Amino acid sequence: YQQNPKTYAIVKQLLAEGNAGELQKYFGSRMEFGTAGLRAAMGAGISHMNDLTIIQTTQGFCRYLEKNFSDLKKRGVVIGFDARAHLSSGGSSKRFARLAANTFISQGVPVYLFSDIIPTPFVPYTVTHLKLCAGIMVTASHNPKQDNGYKVYWENGAQIISPHDKGISQAIEENQEPWPQAWDDKLIDSSPLLHDPYAMVNKEYFKDIQKQCFYRNINKETNLKFVHTSVHGVGHKFVQLAFKAFDLSPPFAVPEQKDPDPDFPTVKYPNPEEGKGVLTLSFALAEKDGARIILANDPDADRLAVAEKQESGEWKVFSGNELGALLGWWIFTCWKNNSRDTRAIKDIYMLSSTVSSKILRAIALKEGFHFEETLTGFKWMGNRAKQLMDQGKAVLFAFEEAIGYMCCPAVLDKDGVSAAVITAEMASFLATRNLSLSQQLKAVYDEYGFHITKASYFICHDPKVIQQLFDNLRNFDGKNTYPKSCGRFKVSGIRDLTTGYDSSQPDQKAILPTSKSSQMITFTFANGGVATMRTSGTEPKIKYYSELCAPPGNSDVEQLKKELDELVNALEKHFFQPEKNKLQRKTE
Repeated sequence: YQQNPKTYAIVKQLLAEGNAGELQKYFGSRMEFGTAGLRAAMGAGISHMNDLTIIQTTQGFCRYLEKNFSDLKKRGVVIGFDARAHLSSGGSSKRFARLAANTFISQGVPVYLFSDIIPTPFVPYTVTHLKLCAGIMVTASHNPKQDNGYKVYWENGAQIISPHDKGISQAIEENQEPWPQAWDDKLIDSSPLLHDPYAMVNKEYFKDIQKQCFYRNINKETNLKFVHTSVHGVGHKFVQLAFKAFDLSPPFAVPEQKDPDPDFPTVKYPNPEEGKGVLTLSFALAEKDGARIILANDPDADRLAVAEKQESGEWKVFSGNELGALLGWWIFTCWKNNSRDTRAIKDIYMLSSTVSSKILRAIALKEGFHFEETLTGFKWMGNRAKQLMDQGKAVLFAFEEAIGYMCCPAVLDKDGVSAAVITAEMASFLATRNLSLSQQLKAVYDEYGFHITKASYFICHDPKVIQQLFDNLRNFDGKNTYPKSCGRFKVSGIRDLTTGYDSSQPDQKAILPTSKSSQMITFTFANGGVATMRTSGTEPKIKYYSELCAPPGNSDVEQLKKELDELVNALEKHFFQPEKNKLQRKTE
C-alpha cells in the first residue's frame, strides 16, 4: 500500500524494468543507526532517508526512551529541522520532522517541534533549557544536497554515545511495522501535546550567549566590517541576531547565499571546510564593501570558517586549529580579566579532540588550567563537558579541527552562531590594539610555542583495502609489530584506539575508550611530530592529521613547516602507499 506516491513510483519503475541491481541497492541493507544517528541519501528503500525509514527510526527511538525514562510523558522531546528537500522522492527535513513528531505524539509524548528552520545547536540548547529527555535534529549538515540525516541528543544535552546507539538500533529493528496513524502528520496540528519553542529559544539563547560578551562599548564603536555567508543554509537570520545581541553592526550577507536553498546552487560542496571555493562570493563582496573579515557557516550553522584579508591583499583562511588557538586564547583571557566567576583556576577546563592541535595543552600548562583530550567528535567533548560541569568545574571552551567550536556552556555541542559573534568581538577588540587576527595568532604561538598542523585525506570506496592498509601497519615488520620508523623519521610511540594498545602506558593499555568498529592509530615521532590515521564515520575516506609542536622560543617557522611537509610526504609514501592501494587523493 503506497503512502508516498513518489517513492512508490520509483520502486514500481525499477520492478517494471526488472532492475535487480538497483533494487538491491535500495532494499539490500538498512541504514545503520550509529552515534551520529542516521546519514544517507534521500530516496526510496530501507537504505535511504524517506518517510518510512524516518517513521521506523522514530518508533524505535520512542520505545527506547520509554524504557529509559519513566517521566517521558511529562518531559517530552524537542525536534528541529534544516532546509533540505529532495524533489524526486518528496523527502524534506520539515516533512521528516513532522512525521517524527507525529510518532511521539501518538504515544502521548509531548513534542517541542520548531515551527521553522533552526541551527543545529538550538536542539541541544532546548534539551538543556527545558530539561527534556531527548532531542532530534533533522539535518545532513554540510553533506551533498541529496543527503539528509537524523541526529540524536540525550537528556544531558550532548549527542548520544555508546551503548545508546546499539539500544536504539535494536529498538528500530523491533518496531518496523508503522503504527496505525504513522503517516497522518496533520493530526499533530490539533494536539495539545504539540508545542513550538521557536519564540522562546530565539529570546533565551541570545540572552545566554551575552554572558560571553565582554566588550560591548568596543563593539558599538568598531569600524571593522564583516561579511557573513550561510552557504544557502539556515544561519543568516541567527548570526544577524547574534551580532545585534553583542551590539555589533550587522555583517554584510552574501546575497546569493543568504536564503536557504536545498540545491546549494553556487557551490560544488556546501562545506566551508573545503576552503576557498566555497568563499569565492564572500571574497568578492568583502572587496566591494571594504570588509576585512569573512565569517562562513556550514548549512546547519554548527561550524564556522573564518578568513582575513592580509596586508599583502591576499586572503588567509584560518584552519580549524588556528581558529581554535585564537578562540582558546581569547576565551581564557576574557575569563581571567573580566570574569565574575569565583572558581579557582584549577577548576577551569578546556577540551579538544585527539586529532586536533595540542595548542590548548600548551596554553593550559603555562596558565595553570586543565586541558583534556577526548576521542574524535563533539559527542565525546559534549558528554565529558557535562560530567565536568556536574562536578562543579567550568568548561570554558572545546574545539575540533573540523571547524567546530563550543564557546558557550549553554550548548554542549559545536555552535557556529556563538562562535561567529565571539570571533567578531575578538577581532574588534584586537583592532583597537592595531592587531589583526593573523598577528594575534603569531603572538599566541610566540608565547606558547608554534603548533603547525597539516591534515588531508584519501578517498577509498573498498572497505577491504582500508582493512588491509591498517592490518599492514599492525604487522609492519613481522606479526604484531608496528613500524619503528617512517622514512627518515623515527617512531617513538604508538597508540592504537582500534585495539586498545598504547606503547607509552606502563601496562600498554590506552586510556581513551577504544572502538573495534573504526580504525585509528596515532604515531608519535622522535622529532616532536604526531600523526593520526583514521577512518571517517560518515564518508568513504581515510583521514590523516599531523602536527609539529615546538617549545616557546623556537621561532623558525619555515624550518618547522618544511620538517612537517617532509614528515607528511613520508607518511603518505610509506604508510598509505596510494599507488599500491589505488587511493584517490583529496582534490583541491
